[in-house]
Amino acid sequence: MLNKLIFSETDIKTETDNLKSEYVLEMKHLKKSFGENHVLQDISLVLNKGENLVILGQSGSGKSVLIKCIVGLNEADEGKLFILGNNIEDIKAEEVIELRKKIGFLFQSGALYDSMTVRENLEFPLRRQLHSLTKETINSLVSEALENVGLSDSIDITPSELSGGMRKRLGLARTLILKPEIMLYDEPTTGLDPITSKEISKLIVEVQKKYNTSSIIITHDIECTKLTADRIIVLRNGICEAEGSYSDFENSEDEWIKSFFEK
Repeated sequence: MLNKLIFSETDIKTETDNLKSEYVLEMKHLKKSFGENHVLQDISLVLNKGENLVILGQSGSGKSVLIKCIVGLNEADEGKLFILGNNIEDIKAEEVIELRKKIGFLFQSGALYDSMTVRENLEFPLRRQLHSLTKETINSLVSEALENVGLSDSIDITPSELSGGMRKRLGLARTLILKPEIMLYDEPTTGLDPITSKEISKLIVEVQKKYNTSSIIITHDIECTKLTADRIIVLRNGICEAEGSYSDFENSEDEWIKSFFEK
């Protein structure tokens, strides 16, 4: 059954309350405005361990702002954010930095360095954040990351020589190379043809199964949603409007909800 999400000051009520001890991320009454534009008006949600949570919403509904608040690219105006059991407000700045190293963020653009080879793009985060690694260990991690996304034969070319789908795969490999516990995907299939989009969606599920990652997937792609989502939340007017499974939403009689799932 599709649930309207209603939150008290102390609790988040969802169908997964019995898994509260397994939350890896929790937001309570998060708000974010840019001048008079109140993007996030009252966001409360949880991400369960090992779960793919898809967040849907119309353009401008705050989907990308929400995940940027998680990684610190935006700072929330109000509310609480808990990551891996830590209240971000209660820990030191250096501890926040260390904590956010456990979060992987796949940008829409991939954020690749075109002046570097595929190998160098993957080595960069390792050398920047894990200074004690040997050359042999780095080589092994790079090879593993490329094998995971099917790009082993592309190690010594530049990103500009890759197709759009291959660039998405490389962006994912670079994110996964640090073994994050939480993955954030910002429109992972944007700009891709339907076949490549399906491949990327399946890869997201493979990553979840192989590494037991807990992921938030921001998308407007209903096929991606169908393939990846364990649970779906829809944003509307800066709040979490409804929550449920894909079948819950697909069978909803709510006209606004149905507009997302019409073929």
